[in-house]
Amino acid sequence: MKRVTAAILVHNERILIAQRRGPENLAGKWEFPGGKIENNETAQECLIREMKEEFGIDAVVGEFFGESTYHDDNGAVQLLAYHTFWEGGSFVLNAHAAIRWVPLNRIQEFEFAPADKPLVEKLRQRRLPT
Repeated sequence: MKRVTAAILVHNERILIAQRRGPENLAGKWEFPGGKIENNETAQECLIREMKEEFGIDAVVGEFFGESTYHDDNGAVQLLAYHTFWEGGSFVLNAHAAIRWVPLNRIQEFEFAPADKPLVEKLRQRRLPT
C-alpha cells in the first residue's frame, strides 16, 4: 500500500486546495496538497518537505486530521491528513496547475480526486482550525 500525506492548510478561514496536472486520470481534479512518504520519513516530515517542494513555503504540521484509503487499478493508497500551518514564504506552483483558497461552505463545488473525497466530507462536518 502506498502511503501519502495531505495538508489541511487553513488561512483566514479558507482551505488550500490544489488542482492536479496529472496523471491523466486525475488531471484537473482537486486535492489537498501533499505527497508520497519516502523511506525513513515520518508523515510530518513528508508534509514539510512536500510543502517546500510543491509551493516553496515553510509549513508546520499540527494534529492528525484523518485518513482515507482508496483502491484502484494501481493498488491501494492510504492518505494521511494533518492540520498544517503556513509559516512563511510565497506560493509558487511547482507541481500543480492551480491553487485556490476556498471557504468551507464552497468546497463541495470542486471535483476532488477519489482519495480526497472522504476528507472533504469530514471537513464539512467540522469547524475549521484557526
